[in-house]
Amino acid sequence: MNVYDSERMSEALGGQGYVDTQTPENADMILLNTCHIREKAAEKVYSELGRFKGLKAAKPDLKIGVAGCVAQAEGAEIIRRQPMVDLVVGPQSYHRLPDMEAQVQTGIRVLDTDFPEETKFDRLAKRPKAMRGPTAFLTVQEGCDKFCTFCVVPYTRGVEVSRPAERVLAEARDLVDRGVREITLLGQNVNAYHGAGPDGADWSLARLIWALDEIDGLERIRFITSHPNDMSDDLIAAHGECARLMPYLHLPVQSGSDKILKQMNRGHTAESYVRLIERIRAARPDILLSGDFIVGFPEETEADFQDTLDLISEVRYGHAYSFKYSARPGTPAAERVQVDADQANDRLQCLQALIRRQQRDIQDTMVGRELSVLFEKPGRKTGQMVGKSEYMHAVHVEDETLARGDIAPVRIVASVSNSLSGERI
Repeated sequence: MNVYDSERMSEALGGQGYVDTQTPENADMILLNTCHIREKAAEKVYSELGRFKGLKAAKPDLKIGVAGCVAQAEGAEIIRRQPMVDLVVGPQSYHRLPDMEAQVQTGIRVLDTDFPEETKFDRLAKRPKAMRGPTAFLTVQEGCDKFCTFCVVPYTRGVEVSRPAERVLAEARDLVDRGVREITLLGQNVNAYHGAGPDGADWSLARLIWALDEIDGLERIRFITSHPNDMSDDLIAAHGECARLMPYLHLPVQSGSDKILKQMNRGHTAESYVRLIERIRAARPDILLSGDFIVGFPEETEADFQDTLDLISEVRYGHAYSFKYSARPGTPAAERVQVDADQANDRLQCLQALIRRQQRDIQDTMVGRELSVLFEKPGRKTGQMVGKSEYMHAVHVEDETLARGDIAPVRIVASVSNSLSGERI
C-alpha cells in the first residue's frame, strides 16, 4: 500500500511541476513514506532523516517531508526531533500535498495528520496517461476495525473504508489501457471490502473480482492482505471458479496458540483457521498459501510457540512473513509482560527454518510442471527475462524473444534459492 500511496503522491506533486529523481542530491523535495508497524521501521525514519542533514545544510531550499503512518502517529515528535523537516502528512491527507507544497515554499512548516471527511481517493487528480509496467497495485480498502492488540493500523489508518466499486473499476480500466496485465487489490483488511456498487448495493470483494474479470486485457487478479474472519463463502468460491484470480492467498494467522490468539483479539481459533484452509483448498486444491507470524508475543510460553509450529506443519506454507513481537506505543499488548528478547529471537530462528523448508519443498514440486509466467523485467544475464508464476514464484527464463508484459507457458527445469528456472514452451 505504501508503494501505491507513493505513486499517487508523486502524481499529486506532478501538477506542481515535480518529476521523479533517483538521487537525493538532485531533489528539490524529499518525501519519506513511512511504516509504523514495527519499532525498527519507525526508527529507520529518523536514521534516514539524519542522512539528509548535510544535504539540507548545503542546499537550504531543499524541502523535506515525512508521510505515512509514522507521520500520523508521531507528527509533532518528528518536528521536535528533526527541526529541518518542512512537511509532515498522514496517509489520509496526501491529496492535499499541492497546497502543502505551496505553503512550505513560503517558509511555513506544515503538519497535517487529520482524518478528513472527503477521502483522498475523491480528491486525487486523474492518473497521467504514461505507460505502466505489466503489474500494478490498486487500493480498494483502507483502515481496520479489528483492533488486534498488537497493531497500530486502526490508529494510523482509521476505520475500515471501502472505495465505491465503479471508481475501482474505472482505475483498473485506466491501468489496463496503459499496459497493466495484472492488478493486486490492496487493503489493510481487503476481504472486508464492502464498497458501494453501481446498482446501489454494497459489493463484496468477490463481486468486485468478478466485475474486474470482465475487463478485456486484465489477465490476472490478486488481493492482499486478508483476515480469516472475512473469508466469505463467495470469495472462497471465486478462488475455484474465477480463472483470472490467481491461486495464491495471503491469509495471516499470527499464532497457533488459542491463548495467544485470544490475547491478540484475533477473533478466531487455530482450529477454525485450519478448517477455513480446508474449505479454501477444497475450492482450489493447488492454491499456494502465505501467512504472517508473530513470535515472542507477551506471555507466550514454549507450549504456545509449539502450537504455532504445529499449525505451520499442518497447513504448509509456500511463503510467510515472520517477526519478533514489537511493542507499539498505545496498543494494549505493549502494557503486558514481555518475552525475553533472546528467547524470542531463538523462537523466530526456529520458525523461519521451518518456513524455509516448507517453502523450498513446495518450490521443488514445481520442477517438471508447466506454469504460466507473466514477465516483468530483464534478468541479470543477457537475454534473460524474469517474471512471476501464477503461484507468485519468481521464474527466470533465457529467451531473447520474450518481452515485458508477455504471459507465456514455461516448463520449470530447476528450483534454486528463492526462484525457479524454466524454459519457454
